[in-house]
Amino acid sequence: MHFLKALIISLLPLAVLGAKKPAPDKFQTYHSKALSSAPLKLDDSIYGKLTTAPRDYSAAVLLTALESRFGCALCQDFQPEWDLLSKSWTRGDKKGESRLIFGTLDFSDGKSTFQSLGLQTAPVLLFFPPTTGPHAVSETGPVRYDFTNGPQSAEQIHAWISRHLDGRPHPQVVRPIKWGLWIASITALLGGISFLAVFGPYILPVLQNRNLWAAFSLLAILLFTSGHMFNHIRKVPYVAGDGRGGVSYFAGGFSSQYGLETQIVAAMYGFLAFATISLAIKVPRISDPKTQQVAVLIWGAAIFLMYSFLLSIFRIKNGGYPFWLPPFS
Repeated sequence: MHFLKALIISLLPLAVLGAKKPAPDKFQTYHSKALSSAPLKLDDSIYGKLTTAPRDYSAAVLLTALESRFGCALCQDFQPEWDLLSKSWTRGDKKGESRLIFGTLDFSDGKSTFQSLGLQTAPVLLFFPPTTGPHAVSETGPVRYDFTNGPQSAEQIHAWISRHLDGRPHPQVVRPIKWGLWIASITALLGGISFLAVFGPYILPVLQNRNLWAAFSLLAILLFTSGHMFNHIRKVPYVAGDGRGGVSYFAGGFSSQYGLETQIVAAMYGFLAFATISLAIKVPRISDPKTQQVAVLIWGAAIFLMYSFLLSIFRIKNGGYPFWLPPFS
């Protein structure tokens, strides 16, 4: 009897050692690592273990090429958004209820994986749905995200991933507060208020000056009626050759013009406006009748000659224009 008890006791350690240990949960292993560092940095081996079926979790893997020697500007631009999304999701789902793992595989660490997938460009975002469990799908292959529209924001990728995770939590993207921008904005606002408080009594009379606003209005009218916006929209040349070794200042036809032509026409309009204002306002204030008559003749002749030149330009623009005044024809 004592011998039997001793035999059983001696066999217990062997039974314990022989007992098969339960396989660790793959998701919990990766999720615990992601809590300290998300997204997971992958290599060929870890990528294979993470994405190999069967899996009762989802995996979103970004295949990228971040080294400068590859010259992937899109990879560099998108990486901060990807890091922000993975960190926000992992922090918002510490219990792992969404059962989603984020990973990043750089080309320098996963050349074999890039070759096996036949990838010639980067970045490539792959989503691996679960193959077992309540959310398993029939197709075990990954779903690929399209980067044809350029770098995407974290919110756009979040919406794309959320569509593949029905019935599971979708932690929101939490962007960090840009304290530098807030401080700069508040400082600029306080500086502006202080500037107005100190210099306001000197600036306000200038802003309320009617002559100043009249001058600005007149300049704007002359600028836009002469074709300034047309030049910006059509990207017209400043001048062009006339075919004989000279320079052409005016383009033929009413549907085209040059940059210098716009400036000449604006100057002509400005001169006519100034002459008309002087003839209507300044000349009547002259007390000497003879001087007033001379001023009327001078300004009248100036308006006549400038208007004659303006009509000649109209005839250059359109040879069929019927009106003209001497001495320009």
